[in-house]
Amino acid sequence: MIKFLKEHFDFKIYGITWFAILNALLIIPCVLFLPERFGYENGLLENIQMAVLFFGLYLSFFSKIDKKFFIFVGLVLLILILREVNCGRTLFFPVPGYENVFYSWKDIKYGYLAHPIYGVFIASVGFYFLKNKLFINLWNYIKNTKLPLWNIFFMLLGMGLGLYAEHTMHNMVFEEITEMLFYVSLIGIIWIYTKSHNEC
Repeated sequence: MIKFLKEHFDFKIYGITWFAILNALLIIPCVLFLPERFGYENGLLENIQMAVLFFGLYLSFFSKIDKKFFIFVGLVLLILILREVNCGRTLFFPVPGYENVFYSWKDIKYGYLAHPIYGVFIASVGFYFLKNKLFINLWNYIKNTKLPLWNIFFMLLGMGLGLYAEHTMHNMVFEEITEMLFYVSLIGIIWIYTKSHNEC
């Protein structure tokens, strides 16, 4: 088991990894001390998430290596960005006089088109992945590089805690700060592969 880990995982803590570590350490203080409104739509935590995702978008679209693959990665990040703002609904359609309340798509003119268009975009990203046989590139990264263990660990931790928060708790700060951990760790992985020696 130890031999397998040494052969397939990179145990180095990169500079970018410290952002994930800091995020993880801040989870409990944020849950204990931040007001609930910090976890609202368009609140502080979500705005930081968006900044992190846009940074990842920049890294992906301007990668100097494996351009087609990282364009795909950027498109996946764009899917996540659109998900965060519900395809723009939480940006442009707040209910006046109410905090953190937004009109549903059925109450918005032509709103019924939002989900089908989003679905077509997701399908198009999947088609781009298959058309360019990027599963080969993905497999090459898995097979030929040492995977950044700590960023993967914190990404999975953020994903697990985020799902737990979403389904069992009613604390928006906890949900958003753990979701941020997932994003920070994911963008850290993109940074490592686009900027470090971990290139195919």
